[in-house]
Amino acid sequence: MLLEWQTLWKNGDTGRKIYNIMSSVSLRPTNWIREDVISQHGPFPAYLKRFHLSDSNYCSCGGIRTALHYATECIFTLSWHMRKPVPNFEQEWLKRVANNLVFRHKIRRIVKFISENRDIFRPP
Repeated sequence: MLLEWQTLWKNGDTGRKIYNIMSSVSLRPTNWIREDVISQHGPFPAYLKRFHLSDSNYCSCGGIRTALHYATECIFTLSWHMRKPVPNFEQEWLKRVANNLVFRHKIRRIVKFISENRDIFRPP
């Protein structure tokens, strides 16, 4: 069963950003919560717009509202910023963030702040 699951995960079409961080399946829990892994899922309007749950991709600061935008450049989340990855090393950066407890706590705080202050992030 594990071998079949691993094969499906390896050859699948979805979840490739997460696959690049966690390429092996396991029955052991990771002790990560959803917010710990930067993906495009979550309370991010760039993701929600795909499902017509948000009117705009843009943050009131002018950037495109993705997880990476909030974690590295949005003026409203400055307290939790991390250094923006070089484009060629984005996947390696995501792995390091996912495996670093301090960074995972920052991600949790960003997501919580966004969820509690949605009006701040809406474009004018």
